[in-house]
Amino acid sequence: MKVLFVHPHGSNWLGSGPDITTIFNVMPPLGIMSIAAYLEQRGVSAEIIDCYATPLPQSELVKEIIRRRPDVVGFSCTTSSFLEGYDIASQVKESAPEITTVFGGAHACSAGASLLDGFPAIDYLVIGEGEQTFYELVTASGRDIATIPGCAARINGKGVLSAERELIADLDSLPFPAYHLLPEFPKRYFLPLFSYPKAPNTSIISSRGCPYQCSYCDRSVFNRGFRFNSPEYIVEHMALLNRDYGIRHVFFYDDLFTTDRKRVAEFCALKEKRGLQVGYNCIARLEHVDAELLQLLKRSGCWQVNFGIESGDPEVIKKHRKYYGLDEVQRKLQLVKDTGMRVKGLFMVGLPGETEESIRRTIDYALALPLDEINVTMFTPFPGAPVYATIRDHGEFNEEWPLMNCVNPVFIPHGMTKDQLQLLYDEFIRRFYRRHRIHWGYTTMLWKSPHSIISFLKNLPAIIKLEREKKW
Repeated sequence: MKVLFVHPHGSNWLGSGPDITTIFNVMPPLGIMSIAAYLEQRGVSAEIIDCYATPLPQSELVKEIIRRRPDVVGFSCTTSSFLEGYDIASQVKESAPEITTVFGGAHACSAGASLLDGFPAIDYLVIGEGEQTFYELVTASGRDIATIPGCAARINGKGVLSAERELIADLDSLPFPAYHLLPEFPKRYFLPLFSYPKAPNTSIISSRGCPYQCSYCDRSVFNRGFRFNSPEYIVEHMALLNRDYGIRHVFFYDDLFTTDRKRVAEFCALKEKRGLQVGYNCIARLEHVDAELLQLLKRSGCWQVNFGIESGDPEVIKKHRKYYGLDEVQRKLQLVKDTGMRVKGLFMVGLPGETEESIRRTIDYALALPLDEINVTMFTPFPGAPVYATIRDHGEFNEEWPLMNCVNPVFIPHGMTKDQLQLLYDEFIRRFYRRHRIHWGYTTMLWKSPHSIISFLKNLPAIIKLEREKKW
């Protein structure tokens, strides 16, 4: 049995020129890497083609898939990459119909079994966590696929989910992701520019699930049950990356890295005790942060903390997530700065209920916060998000999957226009970054993040072209 995983690139760009997003950030496909490691641990051969790090023209990619002669091809797709992945699967099926095609990832999990009804080139879907389901699927050997929990198959021509797969309770029982299956890892992978002090670097996920119910979040893969790796597992994971691949900095891509305070404290203490010279960034929720926790993070090598702030309008926030006082946000962010770490704010524009006035409040609020950098996305109503069911009650929604990449304005709130929203999005980024304080902060990166400076200068012509096109 041979399995080949494919991670399609999809549409992740809104510019008219060539897609240059991969000069800013390329993360390893940790989901399929975890499934591949699980298969290898049990004697199943696995390979990975990651179209972000090793892009190929689609015709060449199809030829490469067929050349490798896999028994099963597994596609991991977001909503924006799904149609590209399906086109590849269709061409594979035309040339080699004996190859089994399986789709998983965010889009398959949120759309569910009915996805099979309109896309005949897909044989099966893996719904939810993929390790156990995928293994049972590819080693079924006569077992009725419809009895495998977490697997969707066609029964009488209709897509049907067998049963929900129970969540993996002990994440430490899983092997570390199969980094060795990525050609030239970590050379082709890197964190966002200016978001790390040292290279090479990469990302880690040390928890799954989320107990919160923000209206815009798709939790269809890992659901609401919050589980996490132990401090010992995390430190050993970092040690492996450092020892085998020379990794010097990681980004914990967990939504809730700081949720379990005991775990964070034990991780920090253990990492210090081991003397592990690997720095890290993490994402934190504001309600979890205090001076004592921040000191622990700083001492153990944390360089930057990211916070989901989303909006600077209290009424907008209350409609979509647990409210946290705007003055308190500012105080917590200043605590991070005072501890000696960088702060990044994550914002969203175009949420249901927003107006030009509320977005301008968010812009003004962001400029008043002690932030080193921001990430601004366009609100995108993904099929697995709670707000999706009633989204058309709140505005105009162009559900064109390839455009649903969080940078295109696919949803326009009532009372606004697409051009208006786009102009406000551009103004947000322009006003934040065209300030002397921010310019000086990036100037200091000459010695704080030299690899970022080299990458920036190397790609400066493409970046200048983007700035002129967007008028930032």
